[in-house]
Amino acid sequence: MLGICRGRRKFLAASLTLLCIPAVTWLYLFAGSFEDGKPVSLSPLESQAHSPRYTASSQRERESLEVRVREVEEENRALRRQLSLAQGRAPAPRRGNHSKTSSLEEGTGDSENLRAGIVAGNSSECGQQPVVEKCETIHVAIVCAGYNASRDVVTLVKSVLFHRRNPLHFHLIADSIAEHPAVRVDFYNADELKSEVSWIPNKHYSGIYGLMKLVLTKTLPANLERVIVLDTDITFATDIAELWAVFHKFKGQQVLGLVENQSDWYLGNLWKNHRPWPALGRGYNTGVILLLLDKLRKMKWEQMWRLTAERELMGMLSTSLADQDIFNAVIKQNPFLVYQLPCFWNVQLSDHTRSEQCYRDVSDLKVIHWNSPKKLRVKNKHVEFFRNLYLTFLEYDGNLLRRELFGCPSEADVNSENLQKQLSELDEDDLCYEFRRERFTVHRTHLYFLHYEYEPASDSTDVTLVAQLSMDRLQMLEAICKHWEGPISLALYLSDAEAQQFLRYAQGSEVLMGRHNVAYHIVYKEGQFYPVNLLRNVAMKHAGTPYMFLSDIDFLPMYGLYEYLRKSVIQLDLANTKKAMIVPAFETLRYRLSFPKSKAELLSMLDMGTLFTFRYHVWTKGHAPTNFAKWRTATTPYRVEWEADFEPYVVVRRDCPEYDRRFVGFGWNKVAHIMDAGAQEYEFIVLPNAYMIHMPHAPSFDITKFRSNKQYRICLKTLSRRYGFPALKYLTAENNS
Repeated sequence: MLGICRGRRKFLAASLTLLCIPAVTWLYLFAGSFEDGKPVSLSPLESQAHSPRYTASSQRERESLEVRVREVEEENRALRRQLSLAQGRAPAPRRGNHSKTSSLEEGTGDSENLRAGIVAGNSSECGQQPVVEKCETIHVAIVCAGYNASRDVVTLVKSVLFHRRNPLHFHLIADSIAEHPAVRVDFYNADELKSEVSWIPNKHYSGIYGLMKLVLTKTLPANLERVIVLDTDITFATDIAELWAVFHKFKGQQVLGLVENQSDWYLGNLWKNHRPWPALGRGYNTGVILLLLDKLRKMKWEQMWRLTAERELMGMLSTSLADQDIFNAVIKQNPFLVYQLPCFWNVQLSDHTRSEQCYRDVSDLKVIHWNSPKKLRVKNKHVEFFRNLYLTFLEYDGNLLRRELFGCPSEADVNSENLQKQLSELDEDDLCYEFRRERFTVHRTHLYFLHYEYEPASDSTDVTLVAQLSMDRLQMLEAICKHWEGPISLALYLSDAEAQQFLRYAQGSEVLMGRHNVAYHIVYKEGQFYPVNLLRNVAMKHAGTPYMFLSDIDFLPMYGLYEYLRKSVIQLDLANTKKAMIVPAFETLRYRLSFPKSKAELLSMLDMGTLFTFRYHVWTKGHAPTNFAKWRTATTPYRVEWEADFEPYVVVRRDCPEYDRRFVGFGWNKVAHIMDAGAQEYEFIVLPNAYMIHMPHAPSFDITKFRSNKQYRICLKTLSRRYGFPALKYLTAENNS
């Protein structure tokens, strides 16, 4: 930028010595003579400008300069075409179109700068760009209540973090996002705000949450002076600090920064008898708002919008576009409140909008707003480019955005300091360093990734099936849902891209979409180990019932097990005793199995060799204490004693011990948990009429690592000594290595 400024001053000095050269020639030269930030060489003219032999009447030199200007213009046109083709950019509209759209491009407070906003793209006039201090914190408020919004906000936050150079402070109404360095997040309970706006009838698909931006002056901290408010269906294509800098352009009583609405909605001519809320001209879109909170509070904003809404609702009866209708009605009465932002700060991709007039090139784009219910299926000439940009952030690895800002230290965090201290105490030369370090990894987690709605049974006997899985076990979900009608809590270990694949898989499944009592919690991949016990703990923590069935994703429970367990909870008085009810585990080697519908049928299949007790041929000790011989004839629950290496699948109260998250990958993870339960004096009770069957699958990456990597087994054995002895699964693997 400084180089460009110096270049312009040189040209200006030269131009003052050249008499009789039309001013418009120099304007064209300035507009079209820069390539890669350097001025086109005019050294002959510059040297002549200081020469006594140079005369203003030199017709030859004037003609030479004009020829050079035309050449430069042509070169730049060719360069723009090449760049558009090379980067797959949309062709630019003709210059003539801009005279028709100046109202979209100009800011009401600074039109002399913003008139050139589209033409200049992301560049700015020399010395006129407002400054945002290097470590100045930018405040962003987002209403992200509801399951779709909680997913959309992740993509929005990624796009903001990708471009940002300043510390950020997010103010989120409702849902949680991951932690990042130099990013602070405050949460506000949406349920506590419902009473503020629930009296307003709203037809918009956003429901009651679509009205909550109206109460931000009351909701956000009283000492917060300004904030950028964003819808969740926004994608940033530039540093948000550029938008924050626009606050410096507000003048007088301007307290709202908004982009003009790019559809004809508020013009009232979309269909016969179309009657929108009152608005100033085309009205304004509230997907991106700059709020001067301190001034709004002084103006009694709460009273202002409430009185306006009450008055208009007498005739309109309800809002059609949620908060946007009320904002526009207030602005209609008080136009001085608005600073009109250039439309590239909110390129609205609804059907039949004028969004294409907001940009001439990719570099002009700053904020893309998917404000149509159709979202990615919206009609737009360049929608393929916009869709690819959105999908890039959708599947972008969020771990890559966890970076410190140089020169802007994060706020002191006791947990982070303790974590750093613990990490510093590890010996990096230790061959088990990566194994030990894994337990300190802070994984990004997205709770309730899909819609979940369930109220536990009123008799306090409800049981949640708890399990964890990765992408290669998705095929088990539908079968488990068919076998278990009760609530399920699942932790899925996925990358950002895999999370989107899972979303498409689930949305395409009638079985999964028909179940609202299955909670899916995404734990995003990080590191080289599979954090199996961390995943189990996440799923356990968010089981919403008094009891949990701690299963694995490869097992199918018997039909009717859910109701049987609820009855057993009462029979064995689990509410008042420390018991772990064991569900005996079996396995089949057949991918297609006629699942036994009763204990008698299962025993018959055992005798025929179609079924086996689980892992009897490789790890007998894991389930031998269940005493399968006794189970065959048992009609009442019976107690068994804990033994070394015992790892049954159990039903316990929610207050049972957590899994030890230091165990990662394959080996010892369930054994250690059952050992903890035994140490805490849990009784192990085998249920006589319950069973589960393990379905065959290809070996996991972690079991392969266990069998083939001797150092992995050594590290695991070292960790297991905490429990008094080094028993491990598949010891034959160690003996054979």
